[in-house]
Amino acid sequence: MVYIWNDPSDVPADFGPSVVTFGNFDGVHRGHQQVLSQLIRSARLSHAKAVAVTFDPHPAVIHRPEAAPELIMGLEDKLEALGGLGLDAILVVKYSLDLASLTAEEFVEQYLVDCLHASHVVIGHDARFGRGNSGDLDTMKALGEKFGFDVQVISEFGAEGYPLHDDDGTDRRCSSTWVREALQAGDVTTAASVLGRPHRMRGEVVHGAARGRALGFPTANLSSDATGLIPADGIYAGWLVDQAGKRWPAAISVGSNPTFDGVSRQVEAHVIDRPQEAVEDFDLYGQTVIVEFVARLRGMVAYRGPEALVEQMLLDVAKTHQLLGGH
Repeated sequence: MVYIWNDPSDVPADFGPSVVTFGNFDGVHRGHQQVLSQLIRSARLSHAKAVAVTFDPHPAVIHRPEAAPELIMGLEDKLEALGGLGLDAILVVKYSLDLASLTAEEFVEQYLVDCLHASHVVIGHDARFGRGNSGDLDTMKALGEKFGFDVQVISEFGAEGYPLHDDDGTDRRCSSTWVREALQAGDVTTAASVLGRPHRMRGEVVHGAARGRALGFPTANLSSDATGLIPADGIYAGWLVDQAGKRWPAAISVGSNPTFDGVSRQVEAHVIDRPQEAVEDFDLYGQTVIVEFVARLRGMVAYRGPEALVEQMLLDVAKTHQLLGGH
């Protein structure tokens, strides 16, 4: 069981000692996983608790909202991904201007030492923290000497010893930026390589224009407040996970339905191989579902009428069958 605390006051007074790291962890990609797996190993060896401190909202939302990056995943999915790695606890710190005003020493003392009783702090070599990002690795080592914790430096998964390659074959460190770039280009395959799993969105299924149903391809439409970065417009093969946890193979459409002069972008998943009963008996409306993107089939195209669109959709479903390997 992983403990999730939403405020330092939630942490039991006798908790610890702990091995701690901190960061935004957007995407919980393979670089993050490399740091966290070493943290967990260190915690087990020292008979301590493995703890990750993360922030909500993303600091950029507070400091420069007009330029804040699109988040790869929502908080619920981030906590699920972090918890699945084997951590003992996660502390979610509300990011605010007050938090940002803390000096590097004040942040470490209040959160890592007084709250979590850190015996070890695990960080990346380029970690920055404290007011104006004034704290760095040397700062953390000095604070470790002052407060009595060890500092362990971890190289993130990527160019240093665990190469992944971008499109031109150059080694590149795993990063949230790389995942965003891949998704914005519709390259969900590369995004999955960096993440270590398929990219996902989570949201409530809402009523749409019902055009898919009329064409024989009913879709589960995600609400506009669904979490997770929306990939580039196009058709994808992937999975829909319903509220009960059952996984269904799906052909996923992202875009504005140009054949019907649509305007707003939508994410909608057509479940294939659904039960043979009437469509209305397979009801996902109101459920919170997960949509996972496995491969991009094609870009979004405006077809000359419904007949041409149906013909292409049949091909998309067949290709989805093929790519998902019989489920």
